[in-house]
Amino acid sequence: MRLALFLFLFFFSFTLAQVNPKPAQRDPYLQNPVKNQPQKSKPAQKVRIIHADEIIKDPTKYDGNQYLKGNVQIEHQGSVLSADEVIRYEEENFIRAIGNVRLQNNDGSVITSSEMEYDGNTQKGVAKKNVVLTDPKGTIIKTETMYYDRVSNQAYYNTGGTIFDGKSTTYAKTATYFLTTRTIDLTGRVKIVDKDYTLEGDNVVQNQNTNVVTINGYTTITNNKNPKNRIITEKGTHNMNTKESFLTKNSRIYYNDKILTGDEMYYNQLTGFGKATGNVTLDDPLEKRYIKGGYGEIFEKKDSSMMTKSPYAVKILEKDSIYFASEKILSYQKPDTADITKKKSYLRAFKKARIYKSDAQGRADSIAFNETDGIMHMYTDPILWSGEKQVTGDKIEAYFNTETENIDSLKVIGNGLAIAKVDSLNLIDEFHQVKGNLMTVYYEGKDIKQVKVIGNAQSITYADDYNEKTKVNERIGITLSSCGIIGALFEENKVQIISCSIGATDETYPMSMIAPEKKKFPDFNWNTKDRIRKWQDILVDSPNNEEIKYEPNDALYNKVKEAEDKEKAKEEAKKPKRVRKQMKDQF
Repeated sequence: MRLALFLFLFFFSFTLAQVNPKPAQRDPYLQNPVKNQPQKSKPAQKVRIIHADEIIKDPTKYDGNQYLKGNVQIEHQGSVLSADEVIRYEEENFIRAIGNVRLQNNDGSVITSSEMEYDGNTQKGVAKKNVVLTDPKGTIIKTETMYYDRVSNQAYYNTGGTIFDGKSTTYAKTATYFLTTRTIDLTGRVKIVDKDYTLEGDNVVQNQNTNVVTINGYTTITNNKNPKNRIITEKGTHNMNTKESFLTKNSRIYYNDKILTGDEMYYNQLTGFGKATGNVTLDDPLEKRYIKGGYGEIFEKKDSSMMTKSPYAVKILEKDSIYFASEKILSYQKPDTADITKKKSYLRAFKKARIYKSDAQGRADSIAFNETDGIMHMYTDPILWSGEKQVTGDKIEAYFNTETENIDSLKVIGNGLAIAKVDSLNLIDEFHQVKGNLMTVYYEGKDIKQVKVIGNAQSITYADDYNEKTKVNERIGITLSSCGIIGALFEENKVQIISCSIGATDETYPMSMIAPEKKKFPDFNWNTKDRIRKWQDILVDSPNNEEIKYEPNDALYNKVKEAEDKEKAKEEAKKPKRVRKQMKDQF
């Protein structure tokens, strides 16, 4: 009986020892092309045992495959794997490592984990639980499951992980690390954080050599200290070292409560300098103003900007916006001298500057506008229209009421000339005119109401009288005034001289007695060609309106002049004519 039991156990153990080990249950990433068929490998490609405290083959454990315990070291193609325990699937050239796993690759990179599978034929592996990859230059990647390919020198994870390069930390759900080029393709809620900025996007590629991030998809780059300052883009690059961004699709730069957009943009977060080309817009919501153009630059630290290539600016008001255009537009802010805790905003338009507002339109070589106080300066050949009235001079200052949004007054410094059409409903060549050295123009509502002139003041005004019988105004004549100070009142089509003092002279000529050349000052310059009628007119140097041809009203004067000329001719005819006698020679 004992002999029978001994023989049974002997043959049972012998039979188990002869059973072929079962193939490895692999991670799907490491499945053989033909299921359960081990790939053939050359002897030189076989996984080689360097050291193990124990080498065991137990038919009851690990499906009969050989396993190694204690200070295990395995070598393959120059890389060394160490672990507490390694199961070796010799026919498949495949191993599974458990406990304190460390893979030292021949390129200098190291992968550590709690578990690892490795296929010596494909040189692919899977590391699981507390996985850490460290590249030769110190970049550290941590995740729960990592797939790696030693042939292509790539590592991949999709279980979420962190990447630390000494300067920034990257969080991403999925990452592919190309160790040769040291670039990481990141997708799925990507977040890169350094001490100053945070980059968040859907898909970015991070170059560990240059620290340049290539952006693909919606991405934000936010200032950690001031989250309102940020970049939004869908395509471009961002240098994590220099903080320079090159943006090429649906991009916006937020800074100092302003927004810069354009087809292509550059921005340096350290210097605060940025530029944009294409359809550029600089929006200032707090100032309620935006500027558009083909090229723009911003200077964050100086809180200023510049726009060129057909730029124009719009100051948005509740009732009546103001439009500016020129060859170059600047905007900037400066501390208020009265309160340094506050800032004032300024806008400047250079070269062929134009302005449009419903109650005032103008042009000059340059315009400077204090947006906070509502003061506008027009330099070099300024001209400003209000209704059918025109004001010119060496320099014009306009004062806006910031509450009513209308112009309160104008100050014209040097060679001021105010012109008003006598009757805007006809094309008769008749204009009221007031001129002088220093002129102040006062508005009532949206129209010019009064003009005061100091210094060499002169006026040409048409005088009418209301006929009670005919119920119409009848022309009395034209009044020419000259004095040191003139006050003129503009009412509808009339201009009334309400004051004329200091060396005053005043003379009214009937229409039949005033010559055409005396009806206008020598510097009369009524301009209809360049007149801005709608805001779109500012988008060109000049709308080139067709010049209005006015009909002269000189019939009475011409009739009297003709009669005078005839009388003079008659008088000349009555005078005896002298006949010169010829003297004959006495010789």
